[in-house]
Amino acid sequence: MELQKFYYDNKIVSKFITATMFWGIIGMSIGLLLAFMFLFPNLTDGISWLSFGRLRPLHTNAVIFAFVGNAIFAGVYYSSQRLLKARMWKDWLSSLNFWGWQAIIVGAAITLPLGYTTSKEYAELEWPFDVAIALIWVAFVANLIGTILKRRQRHLYVAIWFYLGTFVTVAVLHIVNSMELPVSTLKSYSMYAGVQDALVQWWYGHNAVAFFLTTPFLGLMYYYLPKAANRPVYSYRLSIVHFWSLIFIYIWAGPHHLLYSTLPDWAQNLGVAFSIMLIAPSWGGMINGLLTLRGAWDKVRTDPVLKFMVVAITGYGMATFEGPMLSLKNINAVAHFSDWIIAHVHVGALAWNGFLVFGMVYWMVPKLFKTSLWSIKLANWHFWTGTLGIIFYALPMYVAGFVQASMWKQFNPDGTLTYGNFLETVTEIIPMYWMRAIGGTLFIVGALIGVYNIIMTARTGSKVTDELAEAVPLQKVTKKRTSKEGYHTWLERRPVKLTIFATIAILIGGMIQIIPSLIVDDYIPVISSVKPYSPLELEGRDLYIREGCVGCHSQMIRPLRSEVERYGEYAKAGEFVYDHPFLWGSKRTGPDLLRIGGKYSDNWHLNHFYDPQTTSSGSIMPAYKWLIKNKLDTTYTEAKMEAMVTLGVPYTEEEIEVAQQWMVEQGTEIERNLYNDPDFAKTYEADKKYAHQNDEDFVEMRNREVVALIAYLQRLGTDIKVEIEPLSQIDLNE
Repeated sequence: MELQKFYYDNKIVSKFITATMFWGIIGMSIGLLLAFMFLFPNLTDGISWLSFGRLRPLHTNAVIFAFVGNAIFAGVYYSSQRLLKARMWKDWLSSLNFWGWQAIIVGAAITLPLGYTTSKEYAELEWPFDVAIALIWVAFVANLIGTILKRRQRHLYVAIWFYLGTFVTVAVLHIVNSMELPVSTLKSYSMYAGVQDALVQWWYGHNAVAFFLTTPFLGLMYYYLPKAANRPVYSYRLSIVHFWSLIFIYIWAGPHHLLYSTLPDWAQNLGVAFSIMLIAPSWGGMINGLLTLRGAWDKVRTDPVLKFMVVAITGYGMATFEGPMLSLKNINAVAHFSDWIIAHVHVGALAWNGFLVFGMVYWMVPKLFKTSLWSIKLANWHFWTGTLGIIFYALPMYVAGFVQASMWKQFNPDGTLTYGNFLETVTEIIPMYWMRAIGGTLFIVGALIGVYNIIMTARTGSKVTDELAEAVPLQKVTKKRTSKEGYHTWLERRPVKLTIFATIAILIGGMIQIIPSLIVDDYIPVISSVKPYSPLELEGRDLYIREGCVGCHSQMIRPLRSEVERYGEYAKAGEFVYDHPFLWGSKRTGPDLLRIGGKYSDNWHLNHFYDPQTTSSGSIMPAYKWLIKNKLDTTYTEAKMEAMVTLGVPYTEEEIEVAQQWMVEQGTEIERNLYNDPDFAKTYEADKKYAHQNDEDFVEMRNREVVALIAYLQRLGTDIKVEIEPLSQIDLNE
């Protein structure tokens, strides 16, 4: 048949590469700032939008969705066109994908520092952004499927399978986890509560790592590694097994983030079982990648692209071995809430994702600009600097995690905690935080070298916006399997059916986990003493969410001897029935707060927010002075309570009507308690007198944000009566 001429769209690829590098530096820089905040807690003292709690979700979102997300789009747009022998279906969809995604990132960069967050890990953006993400994602998927349908290459290469699996699964995860009830333009509440919310969130959170940070990168690995090595994929059959087993098993593993929590045992055990099974397909993919380099290992010594990719695949292997190990209950009991998890996450993020992106970009840019890499030497400098950065980051965090866990769990011969003061476990690992900051600095220096090298490569080349290509159009063949045609080969001719089967594979695990938690009435045992939050406590809880306190403090006491001894009675599922969203947390930079209510006076909390070091010597918590100055915004209090009623929280109409008065009364009581401190009384009255004399507005303490937050903290853990449980209920062999 006659060859058809067409043009690859290189312009969209260049745009996404530019965005990848730009947002990568931004996201890494924020991460480095956060690393130094552990050493200098008041580095951004007094600037609310630069506080640790608000910047942390900005860092994770910038790295995952801005840096890695743009890299995925760049890699997919480049490889898909060449694998399918077709230009992307619609140029306007490509442009919508690019500009829509950048708009979402900019919106996140504005709203997250301002405190507009849902607090849910990797899903912190508020509901308007969730809608926008879904729409842009659909545009991207439509563009890819449209391209597949008009392809000139019958065989669907393995990379395309992973792309399809990714796009379908991410859409399902995002929609299910983002079910929320809007209260205002930038405020919503999760439709799930407590245990159910935790299950849905970590079903999403784990699989956001799986299907945003893993499966698309496996697809990219299957394309760019063979291209860079000039070798075919080691085993086509292994790639088939790798794909189907991975997408089926991965979706089940989310509950391993909630071991020893109030999640039902069957769900925890299900997560553990499938997590262990994940080793096989994960390492199968790693082996398939590394063995692709057979006969080409000599190139690794001289080709920086292959160096980046080899370390990336090795990092993938390490992270995917460690993940299943961390799902074992005896190991999880040690590692969870510690810096060990931080090390684990960054081995994946820095090595697997980061280095594969750099290797991919180093390979693509010379092709896009019809030139060679500007400096091999600089690329090697980037590689070694980045590699040292990963080592200096990860190893200290592993050590910190082990030190934390051992100190948390040590007992004296008389049965008391050896390190009863939590801060002792913090000050001990400060040297590790210094090493982490050094490692982060090295990694970002390497990234800056890489950006400079890429810019110079582009400048020395000639930009080809539309690249000419030729291919023979597809001939029609029977819909049935032909003789000697394998089943999967036939399935590749049916991309729609392939996508449907992939969807079914991921839905099975999701439904088995999620549906029972939503429909079984006795899923959560009722505790009659647990009541909804008062309006002031509800506002305080929202402030807790706004300031990102959940990034450093957990609210989940596991039934482990060391935790019960340190924090109090272990958590019960029924305590969280009115929590929209749940706030169990995933890291203890500070102590657990589930039983903090009544432990300290209102004055202590006030002083703690003003200057944590005065109340807790050695604390690395930053000051929150703006909470003490700001007036509490109660505009939407009634709307918030009405939303809670819609979600099943039993507020009465009378309670909603008197919400403002209720808040004033509770706030006045806390204000009265604060007068027990003579220093507060003296300072507060002086401020009031000064404001009156100078005709300045004065906000009564009862109407300030800090009072609402104190009200919430003093409520935590007070709903249930502490009863000594039989020792059989507590794991004494941790």
